[in-house]
Amino acid sequence: MSNEDAKDQTLAANPLLTPSTLPYGLPDFAVIGDEHVIPAFRTAFVDHDAEIAAIVDNPEAPSFANTLEALESAGQLLERVAAYFFNVAGTDATEERLAIESTIAPELAAHLDGVRLNEGLWSRIKRVAELYDGPSGTSSDVPELDDEARRLLDKVVRDFRRAGADLDDEGKKRLKEINSRLSELSTAFGENLLADTNDRAVVITDEADLAGLSQAAKDNLARYARKAGKDEGWLIPLDLPSVQAVLVDLESPDTRARVYAASIARGTGEGHGNRPVLLEEVRLRAERARLLGYDSHADYVIADETAGDAAAAKKLITDLAPAAVANAEGEYKRVADLAAEAAAQGGAAGEGADDAVNFDGDEVEGAAEVGAPDWPYWAERRRAEEFAVDGEKLKSYFPLERVVRDGVFYAAKKLYGIDVVPREDLVGYAPGVTVWEVRDGETPADGASAVESGDDVAGETGGETADSGIGLILTDFFSRPTKRGGAWMSSFVDQSHLLGTKPVVVNVLNIAEPAEGEEALLTLDEVTTLFHEFGHALHGLLSDVRYPRFSGTNVPRDFVEFPSQINENWALEPSILANYAVHAETGEPIPDELVEAVKKARTAGEGFATTEYLAASALDLAWHSLTPEEAAAISDVGEFEQKALEEYGLDVANLAPRYRSTYFNHIFAGGYSAGYYSYLWAEALDADGYGWFTDNGGAARAGGDRFRGTILSRGGAIDFAEAYREFRGRDKDISPLLERRGLAGAGVTAG
Repeated sequence: MSNEDAKDQTLAANPLLTPSTLPYGLPDFAVIGDEHVIPAFRTAFVDHDAEIAAIVDNPEAPSFANTLEALESAGQLLERVAAYFFNVAGTDATEERLAIESTIAPELAAHLDGVRLNEGLWSRIKRVAELYDGPSGTSSDVPELDDEARRLLDKVVRDFRRAGADLDDEGKKRLKEINSRLSELSTAFGENLLADTNDRAVVITDEADLAGLSQAAKDNLARYARKAGKDEGWLIPLDLPSVQAVLVDLESPDTRARVYAASIARGTGEGHGNRPVLLEEVRLRAERARLLGYDSHADYVIADETAGDAAAAKKLITDLAPAAVANAEGEYKRVADLAAEAAAQGGAAGEGADDAVNFDGDEVEGAAEVGAPDWPYWAERRRAEEFAVDGEKLKSYFPLERVVRDGVFYAAKKLYGIDVVPREDLVGYAPGVTVWEVRDGETPADGASAVESGDDVAGETGGETADSGIGLILTDFFSRPTKRGGAWMSSFVDQSHLLGTKPVVVNVLNIAEPAEGEEALLTLDEVTTLFHEFGHALHGLLSDVRYPRFSGTNVPRDFVEFPSQINENWALEPSILANYAVHAETGEPIPDELVEAVKKARTAGEGFATTEYLAASALDLAWHSLTPEEAAAISDVGEFEQKALEEYGLDVANLAPRYRSTYFNHIFAGGYSAGYYSYLWAEALDADGYGWFTDNGGAARAGGDRFRGTILSRGGAIDFAEAYREFRGRDKDISPLLERRGLAGAGVTAG
C-alpha cells in the first residue's frame, strides 16, 4: 500500500479529518467517536506544522497576503478538531474524555508554542510590519491595507510579542515548559472541581429536611438521586457559586448549613484537592509574566483588555467596595431583624441552629442566628413580605419552551429581524440538544412573533440558503452529572469571509430536567441567564468579518460581556415580557402588579450581590498581582484569601465571595484569570448603553440595526472605545451602573 493510499484510508476512517458535509459545517456527531479524537489532533498538528513551514519557506518576499493572510488560513483542521472536542468534553465529561483531555492538553499547548515561537515565521511577520511601519513609512508599491487588515497586522505582531517571540532560546525553552505545565494544571483544576462537586452533593434521607421546597423541586432532587445510583432519598447537587439557589427556600437551618458547608468546601476533597493546583498555577503565571516583561500576571493580561492596566481594574473594585459593603450590611440588619421577629413569634429562625455559620462554614459560638447559610433564605422572606413576590409562583409564568421561543427568539426578531427555526433533520451531540437555524428575515409590520405572523416555527426544518442563512445554534439546557457547572456560549465554527465559513454556536445551561412529560419552569435568574447567553450567541451569529481572529466573541474579556448583558435587559422589557410570560396552566399573562413587584424586588439585594461579586474579583486580582517571590511564599490559601479581602475592604461577616479560590473555575480553569472584574466593567457599558435604547424606542428594529452594525457584526475588528462612541454617541458614563447597583455617590471614576 502506498503512502497516499494509507493516508486516504486514514482520512476515510476518521470523520474528524475531513470537513463535515452537513449544513454550515456542523460536526456529524452521530459518526464521531472518542477513539477518533487523539489521532485527529496528532494529524492536525502535523498538518498545521506543514502549513506554517510552507509560509516560512515561501521564496517570495514576505507580504501581507502570503504571510498574514496565509497564517489566518492555516490550522483549519486543528480548529475543527479542537472545537469539536473541547465543546463535547465540557458538556459531557466522561472518564474517557477526561483522559483524552489530560493527554492532549499539554500536546496542544506545546504545538501552539511551536507556532508562536517559530523564528522564521516571526521574522516574516516583522518584515511585513516594516513594509507599513518602517522608518520611511509605507512604500508606494506596497498594497494599501483597509482598516480590518491593518488591525490584523497590529494584532498579530502584538500577539506574537506577548507569546514570547522576542525571547532568547533559554527564555523560549522555559516559556514552553511553563505553558505546558499550566495546561496540565488548568485541566486538573477543572477535573478535580467536577469530581469533588459531584462527591459533595448533599444526600437527604428525611423529606422533612426539605421543608419549604415545592413538590416539583423535591421530585427533581429525587431524580438526581436515582441518576446517582441511589434507590431512595433525595440529592441536592451543587452549582458553581458559593450560594446555592436552593438556600432561598429551605426552611431547615440544619439543611441550609449542610448545603452551604458542602458548597464552600468544594475543591478541598481528598484526591480532588485544588489548593496545590492553584498555588502552582499562580506561581507559574507570575514567573511567565516576568519572563515576558510584566510586573505581574494581572498586568500581563489586562494590558490586552479595554481597561488597559491592572491599576484601573483594581480602582473599580476599591471605589465600589465601601458603598457596596455598607449596603450589604444594611441588608443583613434587615434580614436579621426579620428572623428575630419570626423567632419571637415561634418561627424557625433559630430552630436546630443555636450558632450561626460564618462564610468559612464553621460554627461561630455566640454569633447572631442569621449566619451565612441563612442570609439568602431570610432575604427571600423579606422580599416576599415587602414586595409580595413568591419565587415559586413566579416560575409558573416562565415555562422553558415559551421563554425560548416567545421571549429570547422573539426579542431577536424584533431587534435584528432574524428568525430562529428548528432543524429537526440535524442532531446535537447529546440527547436533549436541539439544533436551530438562524436566518435573516423581515420584521412583520405589526411586530408580531413568527408564530403569530403565520410562520410555523415548530413545523419547519429550515434549509441553508445563500441569501438568508446566517448560521446554526445548538441549545443544551439541562444539567447532567458529566456537565461542568454554570452557563456558557461557545463555537463549533467561527464566521469568516476569508475562510468562507458561517457560524455554528452553542448555548449551554444547567437547568434541572423535569420529569418526562412535564414542562421545565424557570426561575427569574434562569430566564435572565437564557437571555444573557443568547446575547453571546448573537455576537457570534451576527459576526461579519473577514478574519477568523476577529470573529464574533474574539474580543477582550471586559468587552465580551457587553452584548450579553445588553441582551439581559430584554427579559423584562414590557413588550417582550408580555409575549412570553404566560401561566403554564391557566394561560393567563403575568399580572402587571407582579411585574412591578419583581422589578423592585430585584434591587433589594444589590448590596449582597455586588459585594460577593467584588470579593471574588478582589481574590482574582490579589492572586494574579503577586510577583514570583510573593507567590512562592504563599502556602495557606485560606489565610491569603482573608488578607486579600481585608486589604480590599471586602471582609464582610456571613458573606462569602461569589467564588472561593478552590472552586473558582473561571480563573483557574476557564480563561478568566485576572479577568473576573470584566463582568462589572462591561456592565458599565451595558447600563449606559441600555439607556440609549430606552431613549430611542426600546426593543425596536432601528435600535437593533444600530447595535448590530456598530458592535455585534464587527467582532474584534474594531477599536472598542470608538465602536462604543459610534453606538452611544459619546463616551461611556458610569453613573447608570451606580444607580442600578444602588451605589450612587460612591465616588467612582474608574473606566
